Amino acid sequence: MPSFPKPKFSYSFDVDQEIKNLRNHKSKESRLIPKKSPEGLLIATWNIANLGAQKRWAEHYQILAEVVSWFDVIAIQEINQNLEGIRNLESELPSYYNIIMSDKAGNNEHSAFIYDGRKVKLLEMVGEVGIPPKDHRYIKIKGVKSKFTGFDRNPYLASFQWENFTFIPINVHLYFGSNSKKHKERRALEAYAIGRYADLKRRSSNAFSKNVIVLGDFNLPKVDKDDPIYKALTKRGLELPDHSTKVYSNINNDKEYDQIAFLPSLKSKIITQGVFDFDNALFTDLWQSSVKDFKAYLRYYISDHRPLWMQIGL
Repeated sequence: MPSFPKPKFSYSFDVDQEIKNLRNHKSKESRLIPKKSPEGLLIATWNIANLGAQKRWAEHYQILAEVVSWFDVIAIQEINQNLEGIRNLESELPSYYNIIMSDKAGNNEHSAFIYDGRKVKLLEMVGEVGIPPKDHRYIKIKGVKSKFTGFDRNPYLASFQWENFTFIPINVHLYFGSNSKKHKERRALEAYAIGRYADLKRRSSNAFSKNVIVLGDFNLPKVDKDDPIYKALTKRGLELPDHSTKVYSNINNDKEYDQIAFLPSLKSKIITQGVFDFDNALFTDLWQSSVKDFKAYLRYYISDHRPLWMQIGL
């Protein structure tokens, strides 16, 4: 997406205090993100706005890295072709974190997985979800006249092993364009294509793993049975959790763009899940002085999206 405007005002903060505030917020009963443990695997997704295109300070990367470090595997979207952002984020993480990344696609964006190499092992299958042109005819939705011609940003997948559990997370950033009918139909077709892909994998005797988890930015306005993107995404069996924190995934708190979707076979393994509203912990004095400036600062230096997370057990 186009970069957000750089704030024209100056603002200073104590990064150690901000990180302390984040840790306190994540420990609240209403937001509780579990500590890492051998009994659970913490999986997350975060669209970090225009990472590499917006010029953040070292202190901002420390804040981003603090949140990333709470999870065992996290999918990141909106990594700009200027890789300075992801490199700076990596430099603030402990050395046992590793990054794998896709090639750039639509909007000059990469997708990545950041993972704790002590907890999970990267397996052989890493790549992009590609649907052969001969199969495009199967990507169709009743009432939609548009034709599927491929993804704007090919979903990026990897395979991991935790203990005796193998799984394939698929990192998604669906096409947005605009709210025009044509662009909504394109988005719905992409959503259906992802759901179909996951369904085919769970039914295949040759699947590398049937434990497929689809996560990322679906540009989904609302989790509602009447929403066309939601219907397309879930038509082939993918399910979305009811988030315990009851907050939306954007800082305006009115959209459910980001999701973690799973097949029914994984439902019994989910221990807890939620959305982490970091904006209710950071830069409180800026919030008190100007809500407008506060949101402008967050969009540019942190993100306009909140992380989503899920803990699964064996």
